[in-house]
Amino acid sequence: MSFADGKILARSADGVGTIVFNQPEKRNAMSIAMWDGMAEALDAFEADPAIRCVVLEGAGGKAFVSGADISQFEKNRSDAEAQKHYNEKTSHGRRRLAEFSKPVIAKIQGFCMGGGLGIAMSCDMRIAGAGSEFGIPAAKLGIAYGFDMVTNLVDLVGPAHAHFILMTGGRLPAEEAERMGLINKLHPAEALDAEVAKVTSTIAVNAPLSLLANKRTVRAVLADAGARDTAAIEAAQSACFDSADYREGRRAFMEKRRPIFTGA
Repeated sequence: MSFADGKILARSADGVGTIVFNQPEKRNAMSIAMWDGMAEALDAFEADPAIRCVVLEGAGGKAFVSGADISQFEKNRSDAEAQKHYNEKTSHGRRRLAEFSKPVIAKIQGFCMGGGLGIAMSCDMRIAGAGSEFGIPAAKLGIAYGFDMVTNLVDLVGPAHAHFILMTGGRLPAEEAERMGLINKLHPAEALDAEVAKVTSTIAVNAPLSLLANKRTVRAVLADAGARDTAAIEAAQSACFDSADYREGRRAFMEKRRPIFTGA
């Protein structure tokens, strides 16, 4: 599948959906159309029960996403009012990723900057290849990043590291990003595909209702108390205990075999 005139590609295999940011000539910088295309791809994967988890990656091997497409700034982000309209135009894609119910992994090789890092931080896990670089160059462009993105940054690395990243606007090597907690795992670039495949293959055979409930609960822990939907969390937990998958999990444990989960 392709979206946004081929700038977003989507494919699936063995329970894993993959979304590719496909603008390597611009280091996969995100245009407005690409935000919409990503949302459409996520919609398709959400609706497919065979998809158990999703990987986001960049084409070309030199960048995950290098940020927003700066060539569109003069037209779409020239001042505060234009920025408001830009946020409205891209909000569907951002919200779709933030609210996606299945596990999402950012597979990062190369530059992961600005809005690209924002995308990665909205994923559940970030696995990077050696040589990758991270940063939020807002201070070098004279702009500020939104509350949601800064919240994600502080949740991952804490306020001290968040201040350093935002105030310097510089690039962090992958080793430093791992030390701060910005990424989960760092692997040699040539091993990245295989290492991500190990993680996704493990997730893909786990119980879908458990994945849903646990992702929802982690989100609630990070949310303000007033925004937590405890009824939805309890319902998701109850659905697990009432599921055929739970019965299958118990039987498989007793029979010393791998369970076969269906999401029911």
